[in-house]
Amino acid sequence: MHNADIEAGRDPGFLVICDHASNALPEGYGSLGLEASAFSRHIAYDIGAAEVARALSDSLNCPAILARYSRLLIDLNRGADDPTLVMKLSDGAIIPANRDVDAFQDRHEFLHRLTDFYEPYHAAIAAALDRAQATGAVPIILSVHSFTPVWRGVARPWHAGILWDLDDRLSGFLIERLRAVPGLVVGDNEPYSGELVGDCLYRHGTRNGLPHVLIEIRQDLISTPEGQGEWAARLAAMVAQAAREPHMREIRYYDSRTD
Repeated sequence: MHNADIEAGRDPGFLVICDHASNALPEGYGSLGLEASAFSRHIAYDIGAAEVARALSDSLNCPAILARYSRLLIDLNRGADDPTLVMKLSDGAIIPANRDVDAFQDRHEFLHRLTDFYEPYHAAIAAALDRAQATGAVPIILSVHSFTPVWRGVARPWHAGILWDLDDRLSGFLIERLRAVPGLVVGDNEPYSGELVGDCLYRHGTRNGLPHVLIEIRQDLISTPEGQGEWAARLAAMVAQAAREPHMREIRYYDSRTD
């Protein structure tokens, strides 16, 4: 699902998105000069995230929009002016076909990727949110990601991380509830920070005053259907509970950071 529509009977009060759902490339791009094995690594996609996103969407009976192509083509969770929008080096892997693709060198290819692959994804999200709000709903945006158990030789202690920027309504609720689960180690803006101007949730959540959260799950925990189902069910129950709080259904604008 890349330009997924709100399906008949689906709850417009939630929207699940997955920016790094796929390791596929469009026709004509080959392997970007990489070995085929690179596309089974986290540099190409968020392992397990698509399956959790679909299961979460099914549990909440809400629409989902999943990226169709690999983050190695263009990263949908970056601002259009972010220098890492088209990655040239990722976790030690040089991406040969991306070497000159930016706004200053191969501008034609850069704009092609921006126009044909990046903007349609964001347009689909914006359209889904517009349709939801046209029904009177204040949609909650749930962005599903995953992270590697080990980074640069160091084991990561977190089972999940909750990322947020200016709006902590949903993030604070989930951090509290997840930390109450025995044995779970939950990061607050770890292992990454949600304070990234221009990223997907800044664009669609913060700037629109909509409740939102980015959920990172450690990849070894969602590498199987059982793990994926467990996490989707856990998150669905918590998010449904959060949605019953009156302030979760308010549009709240915060002081914007410079775009």
